Amino acid sequence: MSAVSSRLPVFPWDKLEPYKATAAAHPDGIVDLSVGTPVDPVPELIQRALVAAANSPGYPTVWGTAELRDALTGWVERRLGARDVAHTNVLPVVGSKELVAWLPTQLGLGAGDRVAYPKLAYPTYEVGARLCGAEPVSYEDPTELDPAGLRLLWLNSPSNPTGRVLDKAELTRIVAWAREHGVLLFSDECYLELGWEAEPVSVLHPDVCGGSYEGVVAVHSLSKRSNLAGYRAAFLAGDAAVLGELLQIRKHGGMMTSAPVQAATVAALGDDTHVTEQRARYAARRTALRAALEGHGFRIEHSEASLYLWATRDEPCWRTVAHLAELGILVAPGDFYGPAGDSFVRVALTATDERVEAAVKRLG
Repeated sequence: MSAVSSRLPVFPWDKLEPYKATAAAHPDGIVDLSVGTPVDPVPELIQRALVAAANSPGYPTVWGTAELRDALTGWVERRLGARDVAHTNVLPVVGSKELVAWLPTQLGLGAGDRVAYPKLAYPTYEVGARLCGAEPVSYEDPTELDPAGLRLLWLNSPSNPTGRVLDKAELTRIVAWAREHGVLLFSDECYLELGWEAEPVSVLHPDVCGGSYEGVVAVHSLSKRSNLAGYRAAFLAGDAAVLGELLQIRKHGGMMTSAPVQAATVAALGDDTHVTEQRARYAARRTALRAALEGHGFRIEHSEASLYLWATRDEPCWRTVAHLAELGILVAPGDFYGPAGDSFVRVALTATDERVEAAVKRLG
């Protein structure tokens, strides 16, 4: 039997283990700024909603409750500026990573098809292409791609890892190009609520998509905005025909968001206060870390949004990783996100205030 794993790259985070051990040996302990996993508490109102729905003995539905779909459509209209969003335009998923990894397979892609994603990108876009046997293709500008055989185009704004934001004009141009060539466009917008020096815009905004969701789907997650990485709460919004097809496939595959998580998602999307409070925490950590890194000789590029600082000392990224590990600080090497990142590191803002303060002191 042919092992599917043979199609995949080495799991990148395994390569970081020796540097993690070095950082952990620091007398004051490790400051882990590598993975980007939330560390702050889940807001109380979300925990209460989860607990209140704990007595859920029956199977949940893949499409979610009517209350959940109301919450999704309402948030998409209110927060993204989208118009006339119906229940058929939304679909809950079990965290955004499983969606990214398995989307090409669920779309029926395979040998001879191409999946495109940014030159600096979340590695799971490539993994999704390889899992189904499609050809992964990276781009600098998607409109310069050969559209022949291109079945799926990934956008990511704000970007992981760089924090770059595509402005409204760029998004509009790319959406028009994708439609002209019959290329399905999925936009990963999981960091949209975390704009610092730019205001991220969704592909579902009418100025971008022209008020039509044809050929366009946005991916959103509650992992970062609401500290729900452990809940696996995410959703899609956009083209009803595409989401309807995915709904049928996911029903057969049993890809159901648990009932308590559905209830928690309703609570999370109905409250903006906790998002504002969490943004303030990240903003303070970002300000402190950026100043400390720049004082230590780093240059920060892009980083106008998202949960990361894209930093360089103009040297090979693993040399930078080793240098910071000696200070007890663990960061992600830029080449995890593509060869174009080989002189950068990604520094996450997801550490407690106490650990960020420790990093600042060490960098000083």
